Amino acid sequence: MEGSMREMRRVARGPVVILTCDPDLVRNFWLHEYAPLVLDTEARRYPAIGDIIEVLGGEASVRPVPIPADCTDGFNEAYYARPERLLDPGARQACSAWSFVDPALRAEYVERLRNDLESGDWDRRHGALRRQPYLEGSLVLIRTVPA
Repeated sequence: MEGSMREMRRVARGPVVILTCDPDLVRNFWLHEYAPLVLDTEARRYPAIGDIIEVLGGEASVRPVPIPADCTDGFNEAYYARPERLLDPGARQACSAWSFVDPALRAEYVERLRNDLESGDWDRRHGALRRQPYLEGSLVLIRTVPA
């Protein structure tokens, strides 16, 4: 990772822009209540924002990337307002972090979510998200320019 970023900085004459997830924010998502090891795995897969900025050097800015409620990409936060989608094996398969968790544990996570959706517990705790046009979650845009 570090070598590839150093190479980006070496060959770029201007800004280097990276779309990534902030590992410090990944666990703030409601899914952590249901599938903690999935999000723990996800958080470990991303380098710290400070490390990226340090390697790239120069002047840096970090901005959240709003995720629209109807986002069609297959990452966990894309379903922030549509939790039922994560009951679909295909939706979970689109986010590879699920594949790093034991299948029996994955099934427990999905069943817990299913039960809370059916009972209305999910909506009592997180239902306001269904009316939010976008989520500022862990997705960020890092832009660095040479000093």
